[in-house]
Amino acid sequence: MRYPRPGRLPTLLTAALLTAACGSPADPQEVTRIESLPRALTSAEIGLVEAGEEFAFDFLGQIVGEEDAAANVFVSPLSASMALGMTLAGAEGETFDAMRSALRLSGLEREEIGEAYRSLMELLADLDPAVRMEIGNSVWNREGFTLEEPFVAEVERDFLARVQGLDFSDPASADVINGWVRDATEGLIEDIVQPPIDPLTMLFLINAIYFEGQWTAEFDPARTRTGDFRRLDGSVAAAPFMWMSDGEFPFAAGPDYLAIELPYGGEAFAITIVLPSESVGIDAFVASLDAEAWSRIVDGLATTELLVGIPKFSLEYEKSLNEALQALGMGIAFDETAADFSRMHRDAVAMGLHISRVKQKAFVEVDERGTRAAAATSVEIGVTSAPPTFVADRPFLFAIRERLSGTLLFTGVVKDPSAG
Repeated sequence: MRYPRPGRLPTLLTAALLTAACGSPADPQEVTRIESLPRALTSAEIGLVEAGEEFAFDFLGQIVGEEDAAANVFVSPLSASMALGMTLAGAEGETFDAMRSALRLSGLEREEIGEAYRSLMELLADLDPAVRMEIGNSVWNREGFTLEEPFVAEVERDFLARVQGLDFSDPASADVINGWVRDATEGLIEDIVQPPIDPLTMLFLINAIYFEGQWTAEFDPARTRTGDFRRLDGSVAAAPFMWMSDGEFPFAAGPDYLAIELPYGGEAFAITIVLPSESVGIDAFVASLDAEAWSRIVDGLATTELLVGIPKFSLEYEKSLNEALQALGMGIAFDETAADFSRMHRDAVAMGLHISRVKQKAFVEVDERGTRAAAATSVEIGVTSAPPTFVADRPFLFAIRERLSGTLLFTGVVKDPSAG
């Protein structure tokens, strides 16, 4: 796994580079355990986090349901929520209500939503100096398509967004936007915008997230062995399994699952891996998962001495989110005859301004040292017995989250770690 030097962008909220990455594995630097958040969450932040959990599992369920039965899935509900949150800032009337409901934010007023995104971004970025967490937002509009000043002020204030006009008829415009995404994700996400840009596209609203964390307790590469991972169809894939037998980790066992949590750095951030029982299966488990069920899983985690075996894996995933988001309730925002984005442009309704495409690209890499993950979401606006054993040797769900606030950063389903 590569641990690059951070490229600090003006529009990015940046946590410190992994302290352990600066030294050798034989000489790890001491990391302070983080016991609590530096401040209490505001009521709006609590509402945003709770809405994020509801949206995350509804969103994941829709994506998994659309995919081929054997496909791996990896998405960032937080990235999707932020890109759509910026878009929400430009919506009015029924369009605003539908988008807010689809993002499960109905309990918050417009001003609270923006303030909560801003303060939560700042909190996550600065929380753990031993974990690198970066969030960037940008808005790119076609030259001549003038954005309303209050909308620009709102996305700059609440999302720290870079707002820039470009000549979309120039092929170099796509290179500029893609270059910003590459920088924001350390090169993990490329080509979110494909040239030539459609003549009917007026603007792009883009979120990018980069996460880099080393395990609090690293796996010993000398213990990694090839093992069998059982696919859904009963066939077997060879995969390198990382093993640890001398650790204590949060563990939970329910009637239809086993779950484990592996922390990064100072333990504020962690990956939670949930292994459904074979009688239930991964697809049925994901379909049944909601915020309440997720809370039962994480609330049931208790420190236990474990023998742990998980596969190394690296996934790249790209998905158009249009169908999933419409199924979640924001269909009006995609309707050129009904969408109302008049907070973005005064003639939006007459022009038929609507969301033409929402696209996400994501990457995750898990190995003995830790995890790197990144995602970019683009909203395109157009006109028209012994110690318990946990071995993830069959399809499993995983989520990268901030434990203390409960914020979900990434979610995924691994059905074949050898597929990439």
